[in-house]
Amino acid sequence: MTALSDAIERDPSLPDPAAPLSPSGNLRRRGVVSRVVEVGAWVAALFAVALLVLVVYTVVRNGLAALSLNFLFTNPVGLGGGGIFNALLGSAVIVAFAALIAVPVGVLTGIYLTEFAGPRSGAARALKLVLDLLQGLPTIIVGVVVYGLLVATTHVETGFAASIALAIVMLPLIARSSQEVLLVVPGSLREAADALGVDRWRTVLGVILPVAIGGIATGAILSIARAAGETAPLLFVDSLYNPSQTQLDLFGHGVPNIPIYIWTTYDLPTANAITNVWGAALVLLTFILLANVAARVLLARTRAKMRG
Repeated sequence: MTALSDAIERDPSLPDPAAPLSPSGNLRRRGVVSRVVEVGAWVAALFAVALLVLVVYTVVRNGLAALSLNFLFTNPVGLGGGGIFNALLGSAVIVAFAALIAVPVGVLTGIYLTEFAGPRSGAARALKLVLDLLQGLPTIIVGVVVYGLLVATTHVETGFAASIALAIVMLPLIARSSQEVLLVVPGSLREAADALGVDRWRTVLGVILPVAIGGIATGAILSIARAAGETAPLLFVDSLYNPSQTQLDLFGHGVPNIPIYIWTTYDLPTANAITNVWGAALVLLTFILLANVAARVLLARTRAKMRG
């Protein structure tokens, strides 16, 4: 066998299989491009983190001076005096009512798209397109639309109109996140329920939702956190109210809220007003950051549960 191999002359144009591998010119270029893209991604990620750190640092540095129990539990007084108690309560009520509207509709929409609509359903494709368009719609347009539908017809700005606007902002986020979470639920659970002859609606309520509830709650929390900081819609539908009174009636008049408090107070001609604006911004930023952290923790637990 050895003699036969030695007798066969090797073509010098063919590579020697025993020779060590060396990168060709094309492979070296691809390696350079890969390294450049990787470095660029790291730089972009560091820039995004640095930008967030800068924003948080600036708000904390300027807002800590305003934080106190008096600031949190008293109403505004005069030109930028007092605190943000009524605006804090008003924002909580507006956002809670908006979530009460958007969460059930969004979750049911996600369930329909995942569990009941067929893969070739034209209605499902149209609904997904509508949700994507709503998600990319500028919130100021939402404010204009709600103003035309509710405020212009009644000639009264109300907290209810603000809740409707924020619910429209929340809805596509909740629906899409619910859909994605439900798609991750193992198909074997559906197959087992079908094999036992369980109705689809009972499978959804008793099997699918208990597994996906953590991820659905994560999407709801993230959408609420985003809506809580929206200012543009509220400028059209809930910017006229008595800033020194606590008004929680959503249907009779405007309701004080943190975004409009910041908008109307930042240019008042007093130093105390600017300090209070930074304090209100810090309170709002703290809520949003805590909500996002809670959502991430809940999502991690949900993923671990699904893997188990």
